[in-house]
Amino acid sequence: MTPPGTSQGPTTADRILGGWLGRIAGNMLGKPVERGDYWTRDRIDRYLRATGALPLTDYLPEPPPGRASDFELRPEWRECVRGRIHGSCRDDDVDYAILGLDLLETHGFAFTTEQVGELWLLRLPFLQTFTAERAAYRNLTAGLKPPLTATYDNPYQEWIGALIRADVFGWTSPGEPLRAASLARRDAVLSHTGNGVYGAMWAAALIAAAFTAAEAREAIEAGLAVIPASSRFARTVRRATALYDAGVSWSAALEELEKDNGRLGWIHAVPNAGVITAGLLYGEGDFTSTIALTVRGGLDTDSNGATAGSVAGVLYGAGGIPPQWTRPLEDRVRSAVFGFDGTRIGELAERTARLASA
Repeated sequence: MTPPGTSQGPTTADRILGGWLGRIAGNMLGKPVERGDYWTRDRIDRYLRATGALPLTDYLPEPPPGRASDFELRPEWRECVRGRIHGSCRDDDVDYAILGLDLLETHGFAFTTEQVGELWLLRLPFLQTFTAERAAYRNLTAGLKPPLTATYDNPYQEWIGALIRADVFGWTSPGEPLRAASLARRDAVLSHTGNGVYGAMWAAALIAAAFTAAEAREAIEAGLAVIPASSRFARTVRRATALYDAGVSWSAALEELEKDNGRLGWIHAVPNAGVITAGLLYGEGDFTSTIALTVRGGLDTDSNGATAGSVAGVLYGAGGIPPQWTRPLEDRVRSAVFGFDGTRIGELAERTARLASA
């Protein structure tokens, strides 16, 4: 495969399509086991062994006949396992990418945080928001304004929600990680503070850098450059890279990261950053290995798979994603964002590419 960032590499449009496809595929791979307090790394691998799916090279298989009740998969599993997928299933990890696209099409790159909130109220059903986003949404309906929407009665300010909203700012800022981080921050402060905001900035910069980076490591470093080096988020990403550089195995590295951050909980941005970073590094330049290791890493599996898939999709382009991940998507996305359910993935990518070239 031609290395990304060369004149012979994928076009910007192909990388943007790869980002959309990678995000959706990674999200759907992790969706059936999205519950980090139950679906630990060990439990995920035990499921994969029970279904003959190790090494993981395709969407999760369905439970063995007659044993569905033995495994507490997410209720949506029937739409997200291999052989049953007909287009993407709906999920907030994809909804926010769509909402971000609508934001930029509606208000342009000079959008305000207040306009982000207004668009949520207009386009996003309240019951399809969770944790920090639901707290911010409730605060918006009560008449509060940013940044109070992020801080009032919101115990989830440093969770992963803002990070999963960041992709579109990277896709529309190819090769400009600082610009991407600035856009992501303006969006994130509606609902998050501290490490929650740094996570969004890092993810957006990481994706923007992937358009020109030679490898995932280079993009990860570009993401680190836009957030405070002393933050716990940055320290966790550096810790994951140091373990990789030291030759520590993937599983042992995740054990060390869990010792550092496990008490923060499975939806907090910081421990999930470690899983994402490890997946990107230990994936060794292969799309399938990247999203498979990221999801097998546990915690917020669908969100982590989505972000890692987006980065890998941009690095290698849509043409670098094996067909077992893209063909079942049937170029259709389900979404709770008003006006977007059933939209073609290719159309979303084309609209994103127009913004990226504006």
